Amino acid sequence: MLVSYQWLKDYVNIEDLTPEETAEKLTRGGVEVDLLHQRSEGIDHVVVGYVEECKKHPDADKLNICQVNTGSETAQIICGAPNVAVGQKVAAAKPGAVLPGGMKIKKAKLRGEASKGMICSLQELGIEQKLVAKEFSEGIFVFPDDVEVGTDAIAALELHDTVLELDLTPNRADCMSMLGVGYEMAALLDREVTHPSTNLLESFGSASDFISVQVEETEDNPYYGAKVIKNVTIAPSPLWIQNRLTAAGIRPINNVVDITNYVLLEYGQPLHAFDLDRFGSKEVVVRRARNGESITTLDEENRTLTSDHLVITNGREPVALAGVMGGSFSEVQDDTRTVLLEAAYFHPVRVRKASKDMGLRSESSSRFEKGIDSSRVEEAADRAASLIAEYAGGEVLAGTVDQDSRSKKDAVITTKVERLNKRLGMELSTSDILAIFRRLRLPALESGDHITVTIPPRRPDLVIEEDLAEEVARLYGYDHIPTTLPSGATTPGALTKRQLNRRKARRFLEGSGLNEAITYSLTSPEKTQRFLLTDQYHTVSVAMPMSEERSMMRTSLIPHLLDNIQYNRNRQQYDSAVFEVGSVFFSEVEALTKQPEEKNLVAGAISGVWDLHLWQGEKKKTDFFVVKGIVEGLAEELRLSDAITYQAAVRDDLHPGRSADILLQGRIVGFIGQVHPLVAKEWDLKETFVFQLDLDALLDQKELPLQYTTLPRYPSVTRDIALVVNTAVTAGEVQSVIENAGGELLKHVQLFDVYEGSNLESGKKSLAFSLIYLDPERTLTDEEVTSAHNRVLQKLEDQLQAVLRK
Repeated sequence: MLVSYQWLKDYVNIEDLTPEETAEKLTRGGVEVDLLHQRSEGIDHVVVGYVEECKKHPDADKLNICQVNTGSETAQIICGAPNVAVGQKVAAAKPGAVLPGGMKIKKAKLRGEASKGMICSLQELGIEQKLVAKEFSEGIFVFPDDVEVGTDAIAALELHDTVLELDLTPNRADCMSMLGVGYEMAALLDREVTHPSTNLLESFGSASDFISVQVEETEDNPYYGAKVIKNVTIAPSPLWIQNRLTAAGIRPINNVVDITNYVLLEYGQPLHAFDLDRFGSKEVVVRRARNGESITTLDEENRTLTSDHLVITNGREPVALAGVMGGSFSEVQDDTRTVLLEAAYFHPVRVRKASKDMGLRSESSSRFEKGIDSSRVEEAADRAASLIAEYAGGEVLAGTVDQDSRSKKDAVITTKVERLNKRLGMELSTSDILAIFRRLRLPALESGDHITVTIPPRRPDLVIEEDLAEEVARLYGYDHIPTTLPSGATTPGALTKRQLNRRKARRFLEGSGLNEAITYSLTSPEKTQRFLLTDQYHTVSVAMPMSEERSMMRTSLIPHLLDNIQYNRNRQQYDSAVFEVGSVFFSEVEALTKQPEEKNLVAGAISGVWDLHLWQGEKKKTDFFVVKGIVEGLAEELRLSDAITYQAAVRDDLHPGRSADILLQGRIVGFIGQVHPLVAKEWDLKETFVFQLDLDALLDQKELPLQYTTLPRYPSVTRDIALVVNTAVTAGEVQSVIENAGGELLKHVQLFDVYEGSNLESGKKSLAFSLIYLDPERTLTDEEVTSAHNRVLQKLEDQLQAVLRK
């Protein structure tokens, strides 16, 4: 809801408040103001000018040389607008003027002719294109004849204003009108509300002679009223109405339509004007649509209806979709002379159903859906009829033809002072509470320790006793609610062990140089088959997908991370390192008959240069071991490094010689590897390395106890060995044998060289390890080290047929 500060002054006295203070009051009272829009910010030196002469530029077909009287002088201005003409009153920016966007107007020469200023369009004055009336959308704005030459054009356009953008919760439908916001401000300030003045003079003749009303669905349409206005003249609406509509985000159309929109904003009551001559009959019948029936709405879309939709008909065919939008053939046009003015109350659910089914949202439907003030329908209709009579020259026929089945009984809520104070943690007196209800204009009666409050129809959000407590709290002021400590035993909040480790994992990956990504949980059917941890589950499809690309729940995090890297590459960002902690979804059964299983994974994707030091001339590209090091570091951070092992693997979508499964206590919990070159080509990527881990399995694993050892006081002994083994033997297998055979004296084993080539038999390779022997309590003798070392060599020979390289 957009609220003009200057317009709001019509309903409540806020002269002593700035727009900023008004916004603060509303926000503290529970009606949040999101933004303040200064409509004339930065605009200066723009006046109303009179075009005294206009002729074609001698050297430019599309330019005109205009002599414009600005009140203090007559200035020559070159203008390219197609609609500029003699006798117009226009917005003239003088030299030195500043327009939105910081554009400054200076004296200039255009094709050899001097120009002292600029004739402005509304767009150039900061008004959005979509809000400019059709006749001025392609040219300059022309003021009405009653605007005085030389006066401030910004003032004439009422741009010296601030618009408050309200972020209303769905229950505050009462604030979807200027009068409703006026009630709110009056309650917050404890001031009076000024109601719009309606001076409706009805002419001779009765509306019932021209139209009849029949409502077949009284539950869907408790009230329908029709007024008839004859001899209207369709023309632009008064400038003040256009300005207020524009401030509220509505485009001016003509005087009749603009007045219905104006009253919509003022009262929150949607109205609709039909051309009675085009209506097609002298009867209005409100009924449910027939299945397959159609209507062409004002947006020129043909819409097929069902029996769930309520329509306004002329007895034969639909002329409007009730509460949503009118039909095109009965709309008010330039030659309209007789107007049928509709003012009705439609049931919110029925309007919401039609709006949703048609994908059609309008100012009317948004208000009907949330609930309007059913008691002010006639008042709003009278207000609109009086304005049409005044500004369109119409003659309002006597009476309103209506059918009314509204409940005339207002809702009543009873509360107790003690109970209300207990809920709020306050100690308000009965008189304080009654004073708040008085400010809210909610009739309240005290009876013993009870307060009975009558709820007017303008506040449909007040239904239960707790609603009254909320009203008291926000009017009294949330800032005045006392701060207290909880009573009784309390438990301090803290992260669970699982939450703490999840946060550790995220922070470790960030610290390692990866950027966190958050991608969609919805994906395409093709991507659900890529980079799977396991294929023992079934995929999960979405019942009502927004598109084929978002029709399935994801089964892996990696495809969307590759999308991320591809997106960066397309923008010349070739070095990317991203990770994501998120959920994937599976079903244990092919037909989804129960809730899908959700599993938390952590995945990463790295491409390009990993480390770059231009000054030293160093560059390291990402490879398998960079990513493996990140996974090892993550395992160490979670204190699971001794439980994690790796084994070579062949997986779909990964390079067969550069991938491995990650095992936790012998169970596969993830994988690591290079994206297969053919798969990388699909994504248009260079060499890219990925990893993916079952985070749930890591977090569920009991972490190894943290052990501390004293710093060694005695020297260690290092022995390096180069072993010749079969090519199929992995370095991990060799290291495992060494560690098991070395006993307590062997403290550290490190692979430092792998060699395959000349001087070795075919099918053989050389692995070089550094072994460190140490006893923290004493200095080892050569004999002890040699004995332990020979035991290691023997085990290697017995189990792996490994021999020392000569």
